[in-house]
Amino acid sequence: MHIAIAGNIGSGKSTLTGMLARHYGWEARYEAVADNPYLQDYYRDIKRWSFNLEVYFLKERFRDLIAISQADHTVVQDRTIFEGVYVFMENNRDMGNLSERDYETYMELFEQMMSIVRLPDLMIYLRASVPHLVDNIQRRGRDYEQTMQLEYLENLNRRYDDFIYNRYKGRVITIDKDSLDFKHRPRDFAQIVDRIDQTLFGLFPVTPNQQI
Repeated sequence: MHIAIAGNIGSGKSTLTGMLARHYGWEARYEAVADNPYLQDYYRDIKRWSFNLEVYFLKERFRDLIAISQADHTVVQDRTIFEGVYVFMENNRDMGNLSERDYETYMELFEQMMSIVRLPDLMIYLRASVPHLVDNIQRRGRDYEQTMQLEYLENLNRRYDDFIYNRYKGRVITIDKDSLDFKHRPRDFAQIVDRIDQTLFGLFPVTPNQQI
């Protein structure tokens, strides 16, 4: 089974991924950030490095999807290939950071990849306001993130909502991150676990895009 954690930068994806992996005994797969050779260059000069960064992430996420599809156990994944395409790549394109030629090349590659993969069994969307994201980004203190513009985060938030509610066809649980602190309050984490259990293993069907 494939469980995906979706959400903007600083929304708590990695934290929740690790907590769910420990709780259920699932394998955790994290986004390639620390070893990404383009990330620091990207935040210094977004327009110059956007295509390089997006292709690198696409390659890494596709490799993860192949491994997940071949696994004989449940995997919980920190961010998906779909967000990389429909949120980050399209945001960079609309901000003028990518040429149409680069965008078309990227999308052709993505569409070929999609012919051999399937949607996650469940996507958990961590929805957070920009002030909440900024607070988390500042507290974790990654140097390359500290110059990030508010407009960039706002644009990503709008695209996440559009992706989740209008474009994504799979099963989704939406979690309002501003009102929860699942890292420090066990009852908040238990609320998320209860919703996952109901959605995946419950006796009654759960409608898509439920919010807690």
